[in-house]
Amino acid sequence: MRHYPLTIRAHALTLLINGKPSDEASKTLGIPRSSVLRWAKLAGMTFNTGRGHGLNQPSSLDTFPMSGPGRRLTTIDRARIQAGLEHGFSIRRIARMINASPSTVSREIRRASLAGRTDTLYDATLAHHYAGLRRARPKPRKLDQEPMLRRIVVEELNDRLSPQQIAGRLRKMFPTHPELYVSHETIYQALYVQGKGALRHELSVEKAIRSGRTSRLPRSKLPKRSSRPWLEGARLSDRPAEAADRAVPGHWEGDLVVGPGNSGLVTLVERASRFALIAKLPGSRDSETVTGVLQRLMEGLPLALKATLTWDQGAEMAKHAQFTVASGVPVFFCDPHSPWQRGSNENLNGLIRDYYPKSTNFNEISEAEILFMQNQLNRRPRQTLEFATPAETLSEYLAGVALTV
Repeated sequence: MRHYPLTIRAHALTLLINGKPSDEASKTLGIPRSSVLRWAKLAGMTFNTGRGHGLNQPSSLDTFPMSGPGRRLTTIDRARIQAGLEHGFSIRRIARMINASPSTVSREIRRASLAGRTDTLYDATLAHHYAGLRRARPKPRKLDQEPMLRRIVVEELNDRLSPQQIAGRLRKMFPTHPELYVSHETIYQALYVQGKGALRHELSVEKAIRSGRTSRLPRSKLPKRSSRPWLEGARLSDRPAEAADRAVPGHWEGDLVVGPGNSGLVTLVERASRFALIAKLPGSRDSETVTGVLQRLMEGLPLALKATLTWDQGAEMAKHAQFTVASGVPVFFCDPHSPWQRGSNENLNGLIRDYYPKSTNFNEISEAEILFMQNQLNRRPRQTLEFATPAETLSEYLAGVALTV
C-alpha cells in the first residue's frame, strides 16, 4: 500500500468537506478513489446515498457563543492555530493570539491533527469538521445502556436514598463490577431529563430528591435567651469531651417533631453510628410525658450505649433530672439558637419530615408505620459512614463489645 504525504490526505478530505464527490477528489489529486474513501472512513466521515448523496455534514457550530462561558473555537480560531504552528509559534503564544487557554489549544491540536508515520499535521478545515462530528454524536447515558444498573438505581431511589448515597453504595455492593458504578451527577441528570430515558416516571415515590434548598441557611444571630433553672450544670460545655468527636458510641442527640392536636414524635440519633430511635407521644408534650417516652426508648439499650443525651433548651426536658435517675443517662443542653450542635438529629428530623410533612397529626399515625420508617432510615447508607448503614455500623460496634467482654 502506497503511503501519501499528510498534505495530500488533508487536501483530499478538505475537498470532500467542500462538497466534492470522492471520484472528483481522486482525479484532482491524481490518487486512487479507494485511498480517498479509506481516509474519509478513518476520519469518521459518512456519506449519504440516493438523491441527497454526498458527505454527511455535521450541523453548524456557529450557534455557540463567541466569548465567555461555553465559548467554542471558530473556523477563524482554528485557522490562526494552523498559521501559528506553520510559523513555529509556541502553544502559549498561539493561545494568546486567539484569547484561549494553552490547555484548550493543546487539546485541540492533539485530537484534531492527522497522524502519519513520522509526523503530524493540523488542518483548520478538518479540525472544524471534526468538532462538528463530536457535537453531532450523542453520548449514550450509562443508565440507558445498563438495564441492571438502572433497575438498582430505581429501587434505591424508591427506598428514599439520595443519588450520592446510591453512587457510593454501588461501589460498596459491587467492588469488582465497575460496569455497575455510576456517578451521582448521572443519576441527577436522569431524574431531571424530560422524555425518553427519564427516571422520574419509573419511581413510586413522589419526591426523588429530599431537599429543594439551593443555599445554606445562615446561623441565627438572635440574642441568647434568658437562663433557665434546669440548665445549670447541664450545658454543652459540661458534656464529656469524648462525645464531641463521635469516636465512642453511646452519645445521643434528641428532639421533638411536633404536629397539631398536641401530637408529636420523640426522635433520638446515636452520634457515632447515626442509628435512630423514634416513638410517638401519647397526645401530650409536657416534660413528664416526654421524659417517660425517652426512658422507655432507652430501657432496651445495652449499658455501652447509655453515655449521654444532648437536647435543645426546650421546656419539655425541664424534668431531665428524673429521667437521668431512672435511665442512668445524663442530659446536656445546646447553646440557644444553635441547632448545628445537634446536627445529626436535625438531619434525622428533616428525613422524618420527608415521610410526614408539617401539619401531620401524629395521633393518626400507627406505631407500625413509625417503626417501618425507623427501620428504613436505619437501612439508609450514609456518606459519613463510608456508605455503610447505621444498623450495620451499630451492629459491628456491639459485636466488638461482646468479644471484649
